[in-house]
Amino acid sequence: MASGDFCSPGEGVEILQQVCDKQFPPCALTEEDLIQNPYFSKLLLSLSQHVDESGLSLPLAKEQAQAWSEVRLRKTAWLRYEILQRVIQELLVDYYVKAQDTNLTSEDKKFHETLEQRLLVTELTQLSGPGREKEMPPLLGLEKADLLELMPPSQDFVWMKARLQQEVEEQLKRKCFSLLCYHDPSSDTDGDKLKAAKVWTLTEVLVREKQQCMEAKGQQKEQLVLLEKKRTTYSQVLLRCLSLLQRLLQEHRLKTQSELDRINTQYLEIKCSAMILKMRMEELKILSDTYSAEKVEVHRLIRDHLEGAIRLQEQDMEKSRLALHTYEVLGEDFENLVKEYTQLKLAAENKRWALQEFSKAYR
Repeated sequence: MASGDFCSPGEGVEILQQVCDKQFPPCALTEEDLIQNPYFSKLLLSLSQHVDESGLSLPLAKEQAQAWSEVRLRKTAWLRYEILQRVIQELLVDYYVKAQDTNLTSEDKKFHETLEQRLLVTELTQLSGPGREKEMPPLLGLEKADLLELMPPSQDFVWMKARLQQEVEEQLKRKCFSLLCYHDPSSDTDGDKLKAAKVWTLTEVLVREKQQCMEAKGQQKEQLVLLEKKRTTYSQVLLRCLSLLQRLLQEHRLKTQSELDRINTQYLEIKCSAMILKMRMEELKILSDTYSAEKVEVHRLIRDHLEGAIRLQEQDMEKSRLALHTYEVLGEDFENLVKEYTQLKLAAENKRWALQEFSKAYR
């Protein structure tokens, strides 16, 4: 896609998406954003031709690369000097430790004393070197010429320098072997030649492992960017789902709820009817277990007899009600007649009782 073309769906959007992910990772732009903002997409494509993956302009990135190259060279020189200084310091420390435990030869003492004297004088000379006079006064009032007089004899220095190279090599050899055993513990039992061969390739192994570590970090960074994009997409999808759920609740809940209530009501009615039928079935089962066929027939006969007696009684009651209704038509005369009849009946009963008593007494 040319820088002057607008972003359109398809392959162009995919290429622009890759450019944004590679050179503008903090943007976290989606395809939808690029499609909806064609002029912004055009601006990003234009900027991608003038910046590198880190976001710096190409000239500034070139200057930065040159500066880092010079820094690496200076760092390498400083590391060499620092390693040499530390190895010499360790040789002196080991000398003092051995001097307390074992008896050293005169050559060893001469070597270490010459080395220490040369090292101290060199450090003091550097402290009072050119340009230091303005910063601080001479050390103990001694000038550089005075310090140079304290240097060991030249023949001792030449002899010490020749041996120092061997001592430094041996010390570095021990350190390399220690580093090799730390990196590969199985090399601890190997011979010196095999260890030396492994040390020769140790640098390449460490560089390769460092490169793998850097690639892993780069992949981790890409994964973090991808994770951030997915998190953003997930949040958008989640918000869309919540909006759809709200819409479903608002538009369909009332209709669905009424239909659901009707169905639930029918279900409860059917369930209630089923429970009643089940109770009736249990009742009939209990009755069938309680009464035999003979008992049921006897009960049926008794029931028929009682029902017949009830019908006769109802018929008599109806006749009495009709007779009573006939008498009620007479009104108050009938009531007086009833009262008079009642009094006469009582008087007759009293006389009958008196006659019975009289007859008992006469007997």
